[in-house]
Amino acid sequence: MSDEAPVAAEKIEGIVVGVDGSQQSKCALRWAEREAVRRGSVLNIVSAYTIPVFAASSMDAGYSTLDDDLIRGGAEEIVRQARADLEGSQAQIRTYIESGDPAGVLLDLSRDAELVVVGTRGRGGFVGRLLGSVSSALPAHSKCPTVVVPLCMSKEQESSGDAAVERKCIVVGVDGSDRARSAVLAAADAAIASDLTLRLICAVPPVGAALAWMPATIDQEAVLEDVRYQMGVGTNWLRSHYPELKMETDVVSGPPVEVLIRESEHSVLTVTGSRGRGGFTGMLLGSTSQGVLHHSKGPVMVVPDSEDPRLEDRKNFDTRAQEQ
Repeated sequence: MSDEAPVAAEKIEGIVVGVDGSQQSKCALRWAEREAVRRGSVLNIVSAYTIPVFAASSMDAGYSTLDDDLIRGGAEEIVRQARADLEGSQAQIRTYIESGDPAGVLLDLSRDAELVVVGTRGRGGFVGRLLGSVSSALPAHSKCPTVVVPLCMSKEQESSGDAAVERKCIVVGVDGSDRARSAVLAAADAAIASDLTLRLICAVPPVGAALAWMPATIDQEAVLEDVRYQMGVGTNWLRSHYPELKMETDVVSGPPVEVLIRESEHSVLTVTGSRGRGGFTGMLLGSTSQGVLHHSKGPVMVVPDSEDPRLEDRKNFDTRAQEQ
C-alpha cells in the first residue's frame, strides 16, 4: 500500500485499473479489486491527467504551473476517493498519478501488467475526458489482456440482481485464428481459476449475407458442420492442456457481434482476441471485439497475440485430423 508516486518511476506489475472519477470507472475499480483478491495480485489504481488545450493556449507561461497543480489536485482527489472506496479490502493496493494521455499511460503500463481494467464510455470528472476513448483504443494495442467493465456491472446490481444468479460461465469467441486461440487459452485459465464452465462459441454469418457473390448452391448447414468438426479438433487440443476443464461448445448461425452480446447476458466474462482473422470462416474478430466491447452486458476481456508454445502444438492436432 505505497504512497502515490509517478508511474514512470517504477515497474508496475499485477492488475492495473484506470480511474477518472466517473461511475463507469468505479464499476471497473470494484471488478478489478475482486479479481486482484481472487488472483492474489497487487491492485494498482492509476489516474492520468492532461491540461486541456483551451487552458494551455489561453494562459501566460507564469500560470501554467498553477494550472497543472490544480488539475493534478483533482486527479489526486479521485485516487484518494478510489482508495477510500476499497477500505477494508484484502487486496494489496497501490496508487499512482501520471501526467499524460490516459490511453497512452495505460498502454505503457500494459507491458509489465498481467491485466489492465477500465470502464466503458466513462466521463472524466476532473477534466471532462471521455474514458470511452480509452476503452476503445487500449484493447487494440495493449500488451496484456484488457478487461472492459460496463456500467451495468455495478456492485449493487451484481450482488442483488437476477443477472448475478444467471452468470455461471465464461464465454470465449473463436474463429479458427491463432489470435482467437490465444484468447481461448486465457479464457481457459480464467475458467479453471474460477471453477466455471468454459463455453466456446463460433458464430458463422449466413453465407449469402457474408459473401453475396457466392453461388446459391452453397449449403449453409454443410458450412456449419465443417466448423463443428474444426471445433471438435480444437476442443481436443484444449483438453490436452486442461484435462480438468469443464467446457461446452456451440456453433451458431448469425452475426458474431450479436451472438456474443447475447451470450454476455449470462456469462461472468466474455473473452475475444484482437484483430484476428478466422482461419476457416474468414471472420474479422477485431471488428467483433469492438462491437462486443461497446454493447456487452458484462465484462469483456480482449486478449492480444501471444507466443505461447501451445499454439504450435495446436498444429499437430490439425495434422492428425487431416490424416484420419
